[in-house]
Formats: sequence, C-alpha cells, structure tokens
Amino acid sequence: MKYYNLKDKTEVVDFKTATIQGQGKEKGLFFPEFIPQFDLEFIENLPQYSDEEIAFRCMKDFVGDEIPFDILKEIVSETINFKIPLKKINENIYSLELFHGPTLAFKDIGARFMSRCLSYFLKDENKKVTVLVATSGDTGGAVSHGFYNAENIDVVILYPKNRVSEVQEQQLTAWGENISALEVDGSFDDCQNLVKQAFSDEEIHSALFLTSANSINVARWLPQQIYYLLALKQWQKFEKENPVICVPSGNFGNICAGILTHFRGLPVEHFIAACNENDVVPNYLKTQKMELKETVATLSNAMDVGNPSNFIRVLELFDHHFEDLKNKITGYSIDDEKTLQTIKEVYLKYNYLLEPHSAVAYTAMEQYLKENQGKKGFILGTAHPVKFPDAVEKAVSIKIDLPESLENLMKKEKKSTEIQPDFAELKRFLLNKN
Repeated sequence: MKYYNLKDKTEVVDFKTATIQGQGKEKGLFFPEFIPQFDLEFIENLPQYSDEEIAFRCMKDFVGDEIPFDILKEIVSETINFKIPLKKINENIYSLELFHGPTLAFKDIGARFMSRCLSYFLKDENKKVTVLVATSGDTGGAVSHGFYNAENIDVVILYPKNRVSEVQEQQLTAWGENISALEVDGSFDDCQNLVKQAFSDEEIHSALFLTSANSINVARWLPQQIYYLLALKQWQKFEKENPVICVPSGNFGNICAGILTHFRGLPVEHFIAACNENDVVPNYLKTQKMELKETVATLSNAMDVGNPSNFIRVLELFDHHFEDLKNKITGYSIDDEKTLQTIKEVYLKYNYLLEPHSAVAYTAMEQYLKENQGKKGFILGTAHPVKFPDAVEKAVSIKIDLPESLENLMKKEKKSTEIQPDFAELKRFLLNKN
C-alpha cells in the first residue's frame, strides 16, 4: 500500500514512511492510494471470527509487507486486549463502549497500534524520534501511556490550559521520564497549529527526527476502523437492519475511520457527526460553506475544535462530491445545557451513565431517529464518565468512584511546562531538549 499527500499528490510514500513522517509537504495529510475491499462472506459472518482475526484482516492491506504478518498479528492483538462491548441503552439506541482500555478513552486503540508499529520500525535504527502531539484531552493520555519509557522515543504533548478535565490532565502530566507536557495558554486549535508549524520548520527538522501521534498520522487514524467491525460483529447478534452510527466529532479522525470502513464494505445505514457548539462541519453540511471559527470551550472538551484537520480526508473519500457526502452524513450541534439534560434523563430513565461527549452523541442520535422513524443505531462511547466528574455529578448528583487503574496515577505530581501559543517558545523548547 502506498499513501499520497493530499496537498501534493506527487509525494507518494509507504506505510513505514507515512508513520514516521506523520505528514507530508505543506503539512499535507497522507491518504491510501486505493481502498481495499472486504470479502462479502467476511462481513456477513463476523461473529464466526475472533476479534484478533477481524483486527488483523482490517489492517493487513494498509500495512502490506512492511511488518511481517506474525508480528502484525501480535500488534493488533495487543492493541485490542481489553473489552469493547456494545451495550443496549433502549430499544433503538446502543452504545459502543470504547473506554475500557488503560486510559479509559477510545484513543487507546490508535495510540497502542501506532506506538507498537513505530517501535518495530525503529528497532534497528540508531536514532531517537520525537513524537509531537496536540491534544484536546484524551489523545495525550493515550499517547503517554502507549509510549512511556519506549526506547529511543521522546514524547512532547501540547494541551490547552484549563480546557481539559482534572483526570485528563493528570493522565498526560504525571509520567515524566520520556514524556513532556506543554500547557499552552490557548485553545486546542492553537496547540494543533503549533504542531503543524513545527513539522514545516527546517531548523527543527535538521535537529530532530520528528513524527506526530495525532490522528493526522495514518498509524493512529487507520486502526480506528477495527472497533467499527467489532461493533458490527455484536450488532449482527441483536439486530437485522443496518445501523445508524453516531460519532462524537471534534477533529473528525474517528468518524472518518468509520466512513472508510463503510467504503470497504461495512454496511451502515447512515452516519451522524455529533458536535458540540463548535459547529463548523454541521454548518458546512447545511450550507456547503466551510467557515472556520474561534474555538468555543464546552463540557465536551475533546471536541472543542474549530478547524478539524481530518475533514479533508472525509472529503477525499467522497471525491469532494457534496451531495454524496450530505446523503451519507448528517451533522448536529448540541449545547452544554442540552448535554447536561441528556445525561440526567438517560440516567434516570435507563440507568445508563453518559459523559458529555457520549451525551452529545445520544442527543444527536435521538434527534435523527425522530426525523427518520423505524431506524436503529449505536453511538460511540468515547470516554469513561470518571474523566468528567464535574459535569456528570452536576447532572445526576452522584459520586463516580475512581477505577483502580487511576488511583495511583492521580496521586503523582503534575509535571508540565507552561508556554504561550507562540511558535518561538515551542521551537526553543524542542531545540533545547535535544
């Protein structure tokens, strides 16, 4: 499999290069040169296959012969070695719980896959790699856990000051060793812009071997397909019709992976992009005008993105045909007041506890099903409620117990460096660190 740069299609690289480089010239994202198709027999009989076999079949064509199949099987097995259950909330809506991994968020899957691929590619290289990543909340924790104490890999994480939850902040600042956390006095978009500037800076490139662990990296983005297949495996046991899938959406890597899986043969009735008050894409789906906005801080902070990087990949999947895109994806924007109301109502009515991101998704799904009677589907539960205790406890007045896996981490000292959203500051930090 080869990958081309969406900003310069003459730049074509293999999976290893795309993983290590992160992005191409002019900050362009890499995209697979063709979409490998699933066998119909495979899709129709998913319950007959193990989760590990499904994950391997999902990823093998994208990796090709750059990782031997026996090692790739080990990588995908380690990537998904925790439960990913599809739970029924009510007669029409299920939740795919993606928060049972080590950092209690869906980012665990992409981060674990990427860290293991990168470690394999670097095992015989006598050089150190710097993984530079911007996070709106959960990416930082997943990347920190995935790369902690990895040989020849340094990690630098940028996160927006006062715009992540206490648990999220602890998950990305309590590590030390090869993990550095930069607390940026700005928004996630500021963090993301700083990262993009670093990748295009010649002086940094001459001094550092730089890559990214954001979903702009194909090794972080592509493995997210796996849990859509695992969801369908479970869905086929409960339901006959094709599901509507509702994805809490910020930078649009997650829903883009789902749409890619659909283009490969995953049967999906419709996709819903559930956004908070950062409504750039829902507005685009209504007007065909992409008007970027200043990021608004919300309770669902991991979706506080005013310039979603991965949406260019969504457009590429649909060959930039707006009508085809609009017919397959509906976008909704949900405010904080409705988010809290939904957490309360779902808990009282169904005894199911949502956190802000999944509450945004639930509300959007409910609206779509009201407008399209007779359909059913599932939302993606992207984070554990314990990561957002203030919002959840405000909505339902219950205390959420810390999972055992978090207790020791929460006692550790916070280690971070505050910087302004100024590229000169980031550049100094990176070059001085080297």
